[in-house]
Amino acid sequence: MTARLYDLSSSWMFPNSQQEVWDVIADPDMAWPDWWPGCTYAKPLERSPHAGTSNAELLLATTATLKFKASLGYTLTVSYHPTRVESPREVVFDAGGDLTGEGRVVLSTIDNGHTRMDIEWRVRPTSRWMTILSPVAAPAFTYAHAALMRRGEAGLKAYLARRNANNNQ
Repeated sequence: MTARLYDLSSSWMFPNSQQEVWDVIADPDMAWPDWWPGCTYAKPLERSPHAGTSNAELLLATTATLKFKASLGYTLTVSYHPTRVESPREVVFDAGGDLTGEGRVVLSTIDNGHTRMDIEWRVRPTSRWMTILSPVAAPAFTYAHAALMRRGEAGLKAYLARRNANNNQ
């Protein structure tokens, strides 16, 4: 049985500049657990020994394996490896682990210097239970993804607000 392909997209809005948002989401240490509720490291970062010195080169040489706790009670372990970085606008990831496929994050400046972040994932589950349940549970999995993304957006907004408050002291 071939696993169902999920085309998932989200748009997040921030009152911060594009560069401020970029500095957090494209951090070479991929410290998403610092701001994303329900996200933890599954294992230490992996980095190619031949990584360059720029943030983009370091990011491209890095693979993060993260665990995400879904609102429906299950946990997904997914590895993220950036394959393209266009600072401060776009990063493309290969995904592996419980989900395999590709993700893309695009930042753009909108009204009043605010930032819009568009996130697209084209992934297939690799676990047998998700593959078997997908024909009937796809709406529940899509709902769980949307809830996870809302938590990520709220967490990043709060994180950026704290950073700005600390920088203004």
